[in-house]
Amino acid sequence: MKPETLNFFDKVYQVAKQIPFGRVTSYGAIAKYLGAARSSRVVGYAMNGSHGKDVPAHRVVNRKGLLTGKHHFDGTNLMQQLLESEGIEVVDNQIQNLDKVYWDPSEHL
Repeated sequence: MKPETLNFFDKVYQVAKQIPFGRVTSYGAIAKYLGAARSSRVVGYAMNGSHGKDVPAHRVVNRKGLLTGKHHFDGTNLMQQLLESEGIEVVDNQIQNLDKVYWDPSEHL
């Protein structure tokens, strides 16, 4: 990978590490915060590569609250289990009450 990509990934990880326990954000919100609003897919790639880096990737979902990255976690429902252990309700891969648990880095950082 190009060094610029790694730098962007590191920035994504720094934002993701600040998502509070029991809250979620979206790929697009992280991208927008980093000044790359059209790069939500790259944020997803960063989350896929975050395993072993102490990044709470389970707290990053799509803009509708869907667990679109769940197949990148070990185990059948690990992403959902991690979210539920933080008090977030998930039904059919969809976060319930998204407006109450949503954390926007542009507002909080």
